[in-house]
Amino acid sequence: MLTKPVIEKLKSRIFTIESEKDFNDLALDIFRFQWEHNPVYARFVGYLHKGFRPDSISHYRQIPFIPIDLFKTQKISVEGLPVQDYFMSSGTTSQGAVQSRHFLCDISLYEQCFSKAFRYFWGEPSDYVFLALLPNYLEQPHSSLIYMMKGLIAQSGQTESGFYLYDREKLAGKLQDLESQGRKTMLFGVSYALLDMAENCPMPLRHTVILETGGMKGRRKEMPKEELHQILCAAFQIEAVHSEYGMCELLSQAYSIGDGMRFQCPPWTKILIRQSQDPLRWEEEGRSGGINVIDLGNMLSCPFIATQDLGRLYPDGSFSVLGRFDNSDIRGCNLMVD
Repeated sequence: MLTKPVIEKLKSRIFTIESEKDFNDLALDIFRFQWEHNPVYARFVGYLHKGFRPDSISHYRQIPFIPIDLFKTQKISVEGLPVQDYFMSSGTTSQGAVQSRHFLCDISLYEQCFSKAFRYFWGEPSDYVFLALLPNYLEQPHSSLIYMMKGLIAQSGQTESGFYLYDREKLAGKLQDLESQGRKTMLFGVSYALLDMAENCPMPLRHTVILETGGMKGRRKEMPKEELHQILCAAFQIEAVHSEYGMCELLSQAYSIGDGMRFQCPPWTKILIRQSQDPLRWEEEGRSGGINVIDLGNMLSCPFIATQDLGRLYPDGSFSVLGRFDNSDIRGCNLMVD
C-alpha cells in the first residue's frame, strides 16, 4: 500500500548513501516500490521479461531500464499521488519533435536533488554570485534548468545574481564589476550564447567559473565540445570550462570538474553503459555504448532510464558523452555529436 511514511522513509535514504551497498540496497527497494506503484514501468518490465518476479534480482545492474522516449507518450509516475508540476524538454518543436514531459509529484525532491548535488561538487550556493545566460530556456515556462537556477539564486542570497536574456553588454559589465571586487561568480550559459560572449565581449576571468549547459539550439553550427571549450578558454583566459549533464527526465545533475570532458555523478546517481547492438547487455569499462542512468531522486517518476546518448564509463566512475544514437531528435541536454 502506498502511504506517506513509506515514501518518506525511502526519500530519507536517498541523500545518506555512503557506500556501494547503500546504493544497491536502496536501488532495489525503490525498484520494488516502482514495480508495485508505477503502472507504466511495471507494464514495460512485464513486456520485457515474461513472468518476471521482482525478488529474482539482487543487484542494480539487473534492474530493467525504460526507454527515455516513453516520457513523450506516457504519464510516467507512481499512482495515488497528485501531480504538482511538470518539466518539459527543450526539443525544437519546429522540427516536429515531440517534447518529453516529466510529471512531478513532489517538487521539493527536485529542490533537494539540485541543492545537494551543487553542494557536493561546488560548495555552498551562498559563496557564489549566479549569472544565468540561458535565453532560450527563459522562454520556456516548464524548464527544469530555469527552476534550478531560480532555486540556486535564492539560496545564494546575492543581490547581484540574476538572469540575462540577450543583453550581453549588460552581462559583460556585471562580470567586470564582480571581477574587480574579487567576487566568486558562477556563469551558467547555453553554448551558443557563451560563444556570442566570447566573440563580442572577451575578458580575463579570474574569479568566475563558466559552466556550459550545452546546445546550439539551431542558432549556430554544432561543434565538438573540445573546440567549444578551447574558444571559451582563450576568450576568457581561463584554464577550463565546466559542464552539466542533465535533462528534464532526470531530477539530478552530473558535473564535469577539470577539463570539462568527463562527468561525475552525486552518490545517489549512477551511469551504466549498455551495448549498442544488445540493449540488455552491459558494455565493458572504457568501451562506448548507450548511457543508462539510475537517478534515485526520480523515485516518484522512474529512476531507471535508458537514454539516447552515447557514452563511455571509466574505472573511477566518471563518464563522457560522445554523441547520440542515429535518428534521435535534437534535445535539450548536454551533448556534442562527434
